[in-house]
Amino acid sequence: MTASTWDEFGQRLVCEDDWHAESRPLAWPMPEPLLQRLAERNTAALGTVAALEERRAESVDDEGPVMQELARLDAKLNALIDMVNRIALPADALPPRRGLRFNAIGAVLPPALLPPGEALLLRLHFDVCPGAPLELPARIERRFDDGSAYAAFHGLGDGVAASLERFVFRHHRRKVAGARQAAG
Repeated sequence: MTASTWDEFGQRLVCEDDWHAESRPLAWPMPEPLLQRLAERNTAALGTVAALEERRAESVDDEGPVMQELARLDAKLNALIDMVNRIALPADALPPRRGLRFNAIGAVLPPALLPPGEALLLRLHFDVCPGAPLELPARIERRFDDGSAYAAFHGLGDGVAASLERFVFRHHRRKVAGARQAAG
């Protein structure tokens, strides 16, 4: 990625929230087989998050026995997923929540997430599926006076980048809807 990634980052929609996040230093350049494995895992993680965040549209007119049964099965499936998530990665094993902004281009990271060196692997654990973190290889491209830094993602691949853009859009849409409900 070029030095213009900061400009492109600023022009795109970003997720800004407190996330279970951690990072570790990364040897650079990354071997191609590792980039491919990360891309496969990230594709699966983003697909899982999208599926778990999906909610059926509530229809007042269609509350027949079939819809009631589907709602009951949906509630059971959600409970089962929650139990599996708790077993797979207990809440006390998750990294602390840290405020950060990210999109498919890169992330603005707080000082606590900056390991030594210029390359890092950012791991984000989402609440709906904490056991399947998103693992994003990045390089620091810009440092700020407050100690935070901008890290540009590398080697995501088109599929992961597109899925990450959709995640960012869905997150933004939920935030806007929540703000509207709180205001009205």
